Amino acid sequence: MRRAKITVVGAGNVGATTAHWCASMELGDIVLVDIPQTENMPKGKALDLMESSPIMGFDAKIVGATSYDESAGSDVVVVTAGIPRKPGMSRDDLLSTNAKIVSAVSEQIKQSSPDAIVIVVSNPLDAMVQRCLQVTGFPPARVLGQAGVLDTARYRTFIAMELGVSVEDVSAMLMGGHGDTMVPLPSCTTVGGIPVTQLIEPSRLQQIIQRARDGGKEIVDLLKTGSAYYAPAAACAQMVEAIVKDKKRLIPCAAYCDREYGVGGYYVGVPVVLGSGGVERIIELKLSEKEQADFNKSVSAVKELVGAMNGLLGQK
Repeated sequence: MRRAKITVVGAGNVGATTAHWCASMELGDIVLVDIPQTENMPKGKALDLMESSPIMGFDAKIVGATSYDESAGSDVVVVTAGIPRKPGMSRDDLLSTNAKIVSAVSEQIKQSSPDAIVIVVSNPLDAMVQRCLQVTGFPPARVLGQAGVLDTARYRTFIAMELGVSVEDVSAMLMGGHGDTMVPLPSCTTVGGIPVTQLIEPSRLQQIIQRARDGGKEIVDLLKTGSAYYAPAAACAQMVEAIVKDKKRLIPCAAYCDREYGVGGYYVGVPVVLGSGGVERIIELKLSEKEQADFNKSVSAVKELVGAMNGLLGQK
């Protein structure tokens, strides 16, 4: 059986850690691509990771490269390239610079791996995945963004911490844009099958929801010199696994919604079935009045962000 070929674009903290998770899970052979100041950096990281395989007991071919030649014919491409958030910086502050970076990366993917499924991680996520779709021209099902898995993981972590229970027993869902306007859904949150609203008072639950919304900023403020990478990379690996193993995972991703939820052609976080075809189905939930209002607000913020990006790039 042929191993999947996984390319990770960007050998910084998120990219290198994504490669680490994917290799340790034996999801396929991995190409780590970057165009850094130090030419051999991605090769060094890939070799170092490969040399850990006899110790940790995984089999994967891992190579580093400074061009896309090695990545040709990839099954999955994870795009982590871009400048990271710094203290005092919002995801939106990254818009202009990262839009240009993602545009260049998407052109390379289009040429080298025309049949790949692309997972975009670069921020601001909802605009960057839209830009990847614009440049590659791939079917929308094969271009998606990693946000919901990470955001849900943060939400689940904080609930487990609050209740003193295993994170494995917390099941949750959230929707909307990646950032301040994300919409955690208490109506779809359970702990061991018990609705979270029966376990946590509404005011306290709202505080937890707000902490999930601010999860990325909290890490940035603590690190001072960078942004989160362990959890974002783990989220990427879960999505890669769902694709290469055709697991049909029902998880939240930034997916292209047209008629779905009445979005009208933008990427927003929604529950999807993720398998070998990419986004194989979008699940449309019946939202409460407040959840629908919050979701509409989040979609409006995404549309505004994409409009700003298009304006900066001279797109209509």
